[in-house]
Amino acid sequence: MAVRASREIVIDAPPGAILEALADVGALTSWSPVHKRIQVLDWYADGRPHHVKATIKIFGLVDNHLLEYHWGPTWVVWDATDTFQQRGQHVEYNLQTVGVDKTRVRFDITVEPAAPVPAFVVRRVSEIVLDAATKGLRDQVMAALG
Repeated sequence: MAVRASREIVIDAPPGAILEALADVGALTSWSPVHKRIQVLDWYADGRPHHVKATIKIFGLVDNHLLEYHWGPTWVVWDATDTFQQRGQHVEYNLQTVGVDKTRVRFDITVEPAAPVPAFVVRRVSEIVLDAATKGLRDQVMAALG
């Protein structure tokens, strides 16, 4: 059964600054505690990552993902191929301007675990991932803006 989670946060920055932070996947290990290693395999012509290998560690479980990124003017999406821990993963960041240099960021993730996972583990892992994806991103963007 697929596990879905989402969260919204408002960041005091324009969408471009947020997309720039998301495109800097090499920095993920500095602001996301679940990302342990990142390797960009290839890039789009505009310099944004296309295929990325990521090593993720959550709740003591390590998994290696091959992510395919797609970019739009106010969004980024990535999908992961099957891994040892999951049959698939789909992630979306959607950005909406809500004021001068303020952006509402919506993060959505859908994961299809390879095996049943107890509900208490799903809740705890979801909280860790949502915090990294929103609060971690906000902290990274604000640090980059100085």
